[in-house]
Amino acid sequence: MHEVIICEKPKSSEKIAKALSKNSKKNSYKKVPYYEFEENGKKTTVLAAVGHLYSLSPTTSKQDKIFDIEWVPLYQKDKKKKYVKGYIDAIKKLSKGADTFIHACDYDIEGTLIGYHALKYGCGEDSLNNSSRMKFSTLTKEDILMAYENQIPVDFRQVDSGIARHVLDFLFGVNISKYLTDSIRAATSRYVQLSAGRVQTPTLSILVDREKKIKKFIPVPYWLIKAALQDDIIADHKSGKIFEKKDTEKILADCKGKDATVKDVILRENKKTPPFPFDLGSLQSEAYGVFGFSPKRTQQIAQNLYTEGYTSYPRTSSQKLPKSIGYDKILKKLSKNAAFKKHVSALKTPLKPNEGKKTDEAHPAIHPTGTLPKELETDEQKLYELITYRFISVFGEDGIQESMKTDLEINSQEFTFSRKRMAKMGWLDHYPFRKIENEKFPEIKKGDILKVKEITCDEKETKPPARYNQASLIRELEKRGLGTKSTRANIISILYDRKYIEGQKIKVNELGEHLIDTLKEYSNKITSEELTRQFEMELEGIMEDKITKDKVIDEAKVEVTSILDDIQENKLKIGEKLYDAYQESRIVGKCKCGGNLVLKYSPRTKGTFVGCSAYPECKETYPIPRGTNVLKSKCEKCGLPMISFGKPRQRACLDPKCGRDGKEPTNEVVGVCPQCGNQLIKRMGRYGEFVGCSGFPKCRFTKSVDELAK
Repeated sequence: MHEVIICEKPKSSEKIAKALSKNSKKNSYKKVPYYEFEENGKKTTVLAAVGHLYSLSPTTSKQDKIFDIEWVPLYQKDKKKKYVKGYIDAIKKLSKGADTFIHACDYDIEGTLIGYHALKYGCGEDSLNNSSRMKFSTLTKEDILMAYENQIPVDFRQVDSGIARHVLDFLFGVNISKYLTDSIRAATSRYVQLSAGRVQTPTLSILVDREKKIKKFIPVPYWLIKAALQDDIIADHKSGKIFEKKDTEKILADCKGKDATVKDVILRENKKTPPFPFDLGSLQSEAYGVFGFSPKRTQQIAQNLYTEGYTSYPRTSSQKLPKSIGYDKILKKLSKNAAFKKHVSALKTPLKPNEGKKTDEAHPAIHPTGTLPKELETDEQKLYELITYRFISVFGEDGIQESMKTDLEINSQEFTFSRKRMAKMGWLDHYPFRKIENEKFPEIKKGDILKVKEITCDEKETKPPARYNQASLIRELEKRGLGTKSTRANIISILYDRKYIEGQKIKVNELGEHLIDTLKEYSNKITSEELTRQFEMELEGIMEDKITKDKVIDEAKVEVTSILDDIQENKLKIGEKLYDAYQESRIVGKCKCGGNLVLKYSPRTKGTFVGCSAYPECKETYPIPRGTNVLKSKCEKCGLPMISFGKPRQRACLDPKCGRDGKEPTNEVVGVCPQCGNQLIKRMGRYGEFVGCSGFPKCRFTKSVDELAK
């Protein structure tokens, strides 16, 4: 009897093999690790994928609309993924002759698809008839054993939903991107590759809508009147924003030389209930607010913590912690850490978590497993502690916040101030990531007279709508039903990579804005949230057996055809507009001849450089290292843009002759050249400070400042 277990990653295969047998032995085939053990006459081979092993590809390149596609090994499509071949070969070789097959990849759509393809194409299509599924939410020994002992059938509706999602993303993304790129080539004879996608483009459209509101916004002046009172009390005029100057003048005149009378003091107590356990979206939002981690970075770290067995599966929508995860057991294990023990011991029994409404049939909320990490990198440690303290705090008691609202009158003008403090910390004692308001309450009562030190009138302006950041955009996409918990972070990352957006407070550049404007003008279906949302609902419907995979794909082909026909009909107009927008987005500054300095591509070096738009009349060029970002800031010396490059990132003037930070080099004499006896001079180069011989070019002795110090 030979049993084969397919896992999603090599680390998962190691943990599963060791959990199932202490006698598991590590071997390798073509440098790919796998595990084997034999017990009770049954041989078990534990094999690993490395994420997706297969990808969609056109069956032939001779297609206008690319609808004929097939699954191919990833290494055939992406030359950077050559290592995948070894894993596919290992699965094919080591699964030969096996009797039963266990799908043990992560229990979500992507994990299900990874294992399905490994079985179908690696182990052979017949393996699907003799396969079962392990379902687990943590990679702890207990959960792995329970999943092994309680195997379930492979959910082929989940498989179909995964296949349909990949096909839809391919049909929309590849075809629309191809047609947009072709439209530029037809209009200008230039090759400019543009990117569009089923969820990516509506997401960009949301950002463009916000960008336009910000640009159209006209600030309106208003005034805020405050009263500075005794005991460091600052009270606000009850009118709040005052938009008429004459109203402020009347208020100031009424208050001049008068004291304040306390008209009312209202004291209240408010319950501060514990937070909900983390789902992926709330973890991404909290990690961004507390640590500044991008949603994609948070997802990567959370996945690593799960793979190492320290936390539960991260790609979940659940805010529920079922009793079956074993609260007592987890908290007892966490108590082996002194810092966690202090908080766990303060919890009151019986343990009852404060849960949210959101559920996920596949996995509970994100929580620690109780297995304490041995060594973590700094960012991993931060996220692990955030998850763990959040888990502990959901079992905490309610906090009690006291508030004081005081109404005042200064010669018939009404003012107010508020204070807050914690009467009981409760769960906040266990969660050190929240700002606590603990203000001092002044000892005053109704009828008291307070001395007015000063009345101030500050002029301000109304502000445009706030820009999205990555965390708030994730929340917006979730609210609008665009993308999934697993894909939203990657969609935002793609928009950055395509140079459509920039900055922590997300700003859409000219190319991104003009792309959306052009698409809305000629084919607004591409930017349609409704169409994207409809397909998201149908993809979920496949899992619920409400609609078939083939029907959803056929509907997608109809919609894609309609979009492509719109582009084709207006091909030259679209191409001209997009090329103009692309050219505008490449401008980085002004050339001394009056032309624009533009980012250009060199076919000879296959790299990017900056050249003048007036070429060939002006032949000014500036080489830039690979991976360079051109910054908005200007060089103090010559006025050219600054650039950032390298790892770690360094700043420099675009002109290498200016030095690293655009300031005049000191030319400080620091010693004698060991080769020729001339002076050694400290200079500033593009890649930092260095020491060179004053006898250059006859003597070419150079050292970095650090090398010279050694």
